[in-house]
Amino acid sequence: MRKVAIYGKGGIGKSTTTQNTVAALAEMGKKVMVVGCDPKADSTRLLLHGLAQKSVLDTLREEGEDVELDDIRREGFGNTLCVESGGPEPGVGCAGRGIITSINMLEQLGAYEESEELDYSFYDVLGDVVCGGFAMPIREGKAQEIYIVCSGEMMAMYAANNICKGVMKFAESGGVRLGGLICNSRNVDNEKEMIDEFAKRLGTQMIHFVPRDNDVQRAEIRKMTVIDWNSTCNQADEYRALARNIDNNKMFVVPKPLQVEQLEELLMDFGILEGAA
Repeated sequence: MRKVAIYGKGGIGKSTTTQNTVAALAEMGKKVMVVGCDPKADSTRLLLHGLAQKSVLDTLREEGEDVELDDIRREGFGNTLCVESGGPEPGVGCAGRGIITSINMLEQLGAYEESEELDYSFYDVLGDVVCGGFAMPIREGKAQEIYIVCSGEMMAMYAANNICKGVMKFAESGGVRLGGLICNSRNVDNEKEMIDEFAKRLGTQMIHFVPRDNDVQRAEIRKMTVIDWNSTCNQADEYRALARNIDNNKMFVVPKPLQVEQLEELLMDFGILEGAA
């Protein structure tokens, strides 16, 4: 079983990218489990057609420790298995703690003992690797390959670079490696070329460039992945290509994060920073 974690700046489209990629893998015949590691519990809604899945933390709060696997895991599009960690009530407790609790619960209930049947487990994780909870999938070896969703926007690249610092740190003590950058396009000038160069300087690859297309929003309005909503549209083929690239990927590296000055120079070279020629 391949253990994949998707990181990236908040709002960059991690959950959308993850679910559409998983749908494409499922279409390929892969058996996939998705573990949502976000207090918003929105990492599986498209696979479940908007079904309000009870999170692990909600289940524990309501039912105590007497929980079975079927209480916290639902089946979604393409026979995907869907879990949401959830989080504390707003203003109370640590969201990262919910990730730790959920993964421990899945282990106790034997979810990973089914690994012979699973081809992939995907973790959709908040990008703040400073917090121990959010870093848990890579810190404790629950995820082995990392993909970072970014764009040509300055803060998305800063976040990706910082996440690489976290991956580099935990690679020293475990087997986690970076599989590449996924560019979720924002139609920034020279975006594809810039992210391709950014990836090379990090020592990795741009695993796929996902063009901006309103079909993604059209599918989301209907609470569906693009492949589920319209399997013949161009954007469905983009997610199929991304899924194939991940499935065939053999390039896993310890990244070499850029210094802030190097990152700003890269942005300047591609005409992104304000005042650039």
